[in-house]
Amino acid sequence: MEAAKKEGDGVRVLNKPLLGEAKESNIPSCSTGSRLPESDHGSPPPTVAIIYSTFIAVCGSFSYGCATAYSSPAQAGIMEDLGLSVAEYSLIASIVTIGGMIGAIFSGKIATLLGRRYTMGLSGLFCTIGWLLIAIGVSSWWLDAGRLLIGLGNGVILYVVPVYIAEITTKSVRGTFLAINQASENPLVMTCGFSMIYFMGNIISWRALVLIGAIPSFMQVIGLFCIQESPRWLAKAGKEKEFEAALQSIRGKGVNISKEAMEIKENLVYLDDQSNPGTFALFQKRYSYSLIAGVGLMLLQQLGGSSGIAYYASSIFKKADFSTVIGTTTISLVQIPAAVFAVFLLDISGRKPFLYASSGGMCLCSFLLGLSFYFQESHQLENITPIFAFIGLVGYISTYAIGMAGIPWIIMSEIFPIDVKASAGSIVTFINWSSSWLITYIFNFMLEWSHTGTFFIFGGVCGFTVLFIWKLVPETKGRALEEIHASMSGLETAKEQIV
Repeated sequence: MEAAKKEGDGVRVLNKPLLGEAKESNIPSCSTGSRLPESDHGSPPPTVAIIYSTFIAVCGSFSYGCATAYSSPAQAGIMEDLGLSVAEYSLIASIVTIGGMIGAIFSGKIATLLGRRYTMGLSGLFCTIGWLLIAIGVSSWWLDAGRLLIGLGNGVILYVVPVYIAEITTKSVRGTFLAINQASENPLVMTCGFSMIYFMGNIISWRALVLIGAIPSFMQVIGLFCIQESPRWLAKAGKEKEFEAALQSIRGKGVNISKEAMEIKENLVYLDDQSNPGTFALFQKRYSYSLIAGVGLMLLQQLGGSSGIAYYASSIFKKADFSTVIGTTTISLVQIPAAVFAVFLLDISGRKPFLYASSGGMCLCSFLLGLSFYFQESHQLENITPIFAFIGLVGYISTYAIGMAGIPWIIMSEIFPIDVKASAGSIVTFINWSSSWLITYIFNFMLEWSHTGTFFIFGGVCGFTVLFIWKLVPETKGRALEEIHASMSGLETAKEQIV
């Protein structure tokens, strides 16, 4: 029996068997006559195709890490060479978040219509052109245009890269591979881009620094010609032959994909029968848990002060009378080991333990920063302000790197079913960018009001984040995407009845 074709979102569903009906596999048998070992999409080790595809995808994330850090070390050189005022440079630094908000609005729809691979290519082109405009810029307008294009590309990248990685990997390694990307402002690849810019910004000019951001974006555009499209997207788009070929290529020639392919198709049939296309379908009751968890994590990630501290770390060190060179260099060195630590343990310990450690550490470090400036403002123990500020700032960014920087994006890519993933991705990415812009914009005004109060407020938000994670964030470690979606939407019982 053929499933109904889905209209209205630019894709159609495969002609697939109903739940519980088996489909004869076309996968060849072994020479002995026995079947090839089946993939339970949990036990097979990652193939070369998965590793290479992930590498190409996260090249864009490296460029995003560079874009986040670029405004801090480049400020003095750009203002001097182009004769810019503080207001003009502030626009250059912040306009990337405006581009990110615009890109976020359309990211999910673009990824649904064009596919994950072509969407990453479009983003890479935006970023490459943006970096080149900055490199040859002779006025603030050139740099504004360049940063705006980079923001557009990054707004799309933040959504599509973790979704693509989640859809091509098996459940046993999905968390590790997503943590390599961790599509937020830092770990692991983003941490490398962020740290590279912080470190090299003390050595080379702002124009040369642009190349570090441009090369990965260009590499991504070229490398996309050699990777497979997401099998789940191909299945959703009704491209059955391409779906099976892509899944087989990604899993390896020696793996029987029939079981995994059937489960993906069955899940799409069920979702197609149960859902209504369109953005407003996301606000149905069965998606409320996923929406609260996804949106809440994105808001709390930014309201805890992460963007403000990342964009103005040099300024904070200066206000605390601590060397900006030593401070930013230390940050660039400690972030990478912290992110690597999280990558190797994420699929062993789970997502929530790292979220607890990250948000709890950010809370303590924020209060330490607030305490250091309290001593400075009250003229008591002023000599320990630089030390406390250094420990607090480095500790905040390090603990942010191991969890809150990227795990919210990992969870976002896992908890939303494919039928609402486009709408959900656009909404949560837009919320992340808009709250990032808000914190980046008001951060300096908050510091003028009170250094102590600013960091105590951030500490309070981070403390609340611990409670939010405890009560409302699910553990997704070691679970197939279809299993996560069914349990979060409360559809297990209904699905069993259909079977």
